[in-house]
Parts: sequence; C-alpha cells; structure tokens
Amino acid sequence: MAPVPPVETFRRLHQTGCFVMPNPWDVGSALYLQHLGFPALATTSAGLAFSRGRPDSARALGIDPVLAHVRDLAAACTVPINVDFQSGYADDPEAVATNVGRCVQSGCSGLSIEDATDDPATPLYERGLAVERIRAARRAIDASGVPVVLTARCEAWLVGAPDPASMAIDRLVAFAEAGADCLYAPGVRDGAMIAAIVKAVAPRAVNVLALPGLSVAELADAGVRRVSVGGALARVAWTAFMQAARDLVETGSLEAFASAVSWSELNRLFATRQE
Repeated sequence: MAPVPPVETFRRLHQTGCFVMPNPWDVGSALYLQHLGFPALATTSAGLAFSRGRPDSARALGIDPVLAHVRDLAAACTVPINVDFQSGYADDPEAVATNVGRCVQSGCSGLSIEDATDDPATPLYERGLAVERIRAARRAIDASGVPVVLTARCEAWLVGAPDPASMAIDRLVAFAEAGADCLYAPGVRDGAMIAAIVKAVAPRAVNVLALPGLSVAELADAGVRRVSVGGALARVAWTAFMQAARDLVETGSLEAFASAVSWSELNRLFATRQE
C-alpha cells in the first residue's frame, strides 16, 4: 500500500481528536521533534526571524527566505509541515493569492494567514479586506489542486484590540465562511472563551496557542483540534543559550555546560543525514 501523502495525513488530523503541533525553527529542531513522535510540525515566524538576527516581522524577513526555510523542512521531514505565513506577505487579496500559490509549491501541508498588518497605526486589516484576503487564499489553494489546510487567524488579543472576544468570534466565523479549514485566535486564555470559539465555528477545526495555565487535556475537552506553541520552544532555547553566555562573560562560569546534551547524542540523532 502506498504511503499516505503528508497533506492528506494533515487533513485527517483535523477531523477528530486533538493533536499537538510544536514549532521548530530550523531543520535540526524539526528532526528532533519528529523523532519524538509529534504527528505534524509548524514553522514559527519568530523562531526563524531570531535565528536570522531579525525581529519577528514580515517586513524584516520577506517571503523568499521563508519559502526556502519551508522547502528545507519539507525535504528533511516526513511529517506534515504547516507554515506560519504571517499576513501572506502582501496587503492586496490578489497578491496574497499569488504568494499562497508559491507557498503551496514549497511542499507544505498547511498554512495560516493572519489579519494583522504589521503596522502599529492600524494593527488589523479592515474586516471586509481581512475576509477577502482569506477568500483569495482559498481560491489559490483550490486552483493549485493540492488540498493544504488553510488556517485563518484573528490577532485581536495579540494587538490589544478593544473587546477582543467579540471581534475574534465575529471574524473567525466570517473567515470560516470564506473558506478557512481551521480557525485560530492566538492569545486567548479563558477556557469558556475557547469553548465559545469552538462552538461558533463548528464544524471547522480550532487551533489554540499553548500558554501557561492551559493544558492539552483541557483544550481537548473544549473541542480544540490542534495545539501549537508558536515561538515558545525557540525562546526556551534562547533562554538557555543567553544565560550560559552571560555566565561565561560575567563570571567565567562553565557550570551551564555540565547539563548540556552530549555531542554523541546529537550526532546519533543526525547520523543518517549526509550532504
């Protein structure tokens, strides 16, 4: 029997139950997460940007390096790869559609489009334009013939919008009607609010960003299909690196190295990969 393509696996994961989809920031971290058995992975715009010495901004790191990163992950991994595609790297719906078509060709199994503008003066796209952008992304995916999962994000909580709950539900419902397969409002913490989002967009899947105070079991009980971690794992790695480097320069201490993973363990993990 032929293996199931990653894109089909990814679609099936959204149909029942709840799965955790962590966010690696490079090929090595992706391969380790795959090694641990996670069924799908997602890119993180923050983790990738920080690894390139850039801030987390679509303007700071454009579409070409992002697509190159996606191609690297898709080539290295056998599990589905979902792309944090930020705002689609364009404002105009037709330009978003063009970029989504390029992203589909990168080998991804899913991608997300958010309604944040990356402009502090007007942090969210006007509602009608935001919906048109999702509709354009849907058209591009359908035209490609590759059934990648389209996730639509409302950034109301992250940008500090007034009454984010009402805005998020209103927009996520509209995004679902525009063709999104999965809905996502990063920053929501309240269990009752999460359950309300799940109910509002049913039967479409809901993704929730894992935050302290939430548990996967509780999210699954609320009907959440997918849990991602955003840039959290990258920030954990940066925390350990920065503390060890500070100790080295400030006190000369090498104590942080004592708890480091061994060279041999990492070498065994990547031993099968050759240029």
